[in-house]
Amino acid sequence: MAPLPHLRLGVNVDHVATVRNARGGDVPDPVRAALLAIAAGADGITAHLREDRRHIHDDDMVRLKREIGKPLNFEMAATEQMLDIALKIKPHATCLVPEKRTERTTEGGLDVIGAQGYLKPFASELAHAGIRVSLFIEPSLEAVEAAATIGAPVVELHTGAWCNAVIQSEPGKAGAEFARLVSAAAHAETCGIECHAGHGLDFGTAREIARLPQVVELNIGHFLIGEAIFVGLEASIRKMRAAMDAGRAAVIGAGP
Repeated sequence: MAPLPHLRLGVNVDHVATVRNARGGDVPDPVRAALLAIAAGADGITAHLREDRRHIHDDDMVRLKREIGKPLNFEMAATEQMLDIALKIKPHATCLVPEKRTERTTEGGLDVIGAQGYLKPFASELAHAGIRVSLFIEPSLEAVEAAATIGAPVVELHTGAWCNAVIQSEPGKAGAEFARLVSAAAHAETCGIECHAGHGLDFGTAREIARLPQVVELNIGHFLIGEAIFVGLEASIRKMRAAMDAGRAAVIGAGP
């Protein structure tokens, strides 16, 4: 069997900023959290600059780009304001996500099927600036194909429905949702698209999805920051890295 690609861990530091903003001031600092995450084994840092700036702020993005030594993944809505900011900051990557003011967190994948006409030139402008473009999508064959039409080199599969079914002990639904992830990841590979995954992952679900050989990156935030309250950020990330490595060692569908 050919060696599998390293399964990268992107750590999302949004909710360090959430805690900071609850009281105001400068602490806890998401940039400090990013540096600790990298020291603990993160391969990159993710941060979502929302329209309402509910957690990450503009200066956080600037400082992250300047101070971290690993790739910065800029999660953003596909708006002209965010495009201008991304073109100024020049992160390693952008992940285009849906965004609604009323949601607590991202509730689903981007409408890549209905918005192809808008997203294609938007993604092209980012790519022309040397920024890798990823689309956060539902795990469906149709969404993967739409991403290919848009010209995105990367998709991130939304794992939220599967993770919620696992947490709520709904084995039938969990099995069906995981099957969708398996199928979408395989189809992304067929379409020549790099496949990432994220949303709602914990130690157990990260270990499970690490078994998909087509998935080369997981982006995880809320769970890691929550665990850090009890065990510290570095310990939380090291345990996640170990869970991912254990899952990778039991890869399914890799062939002879």
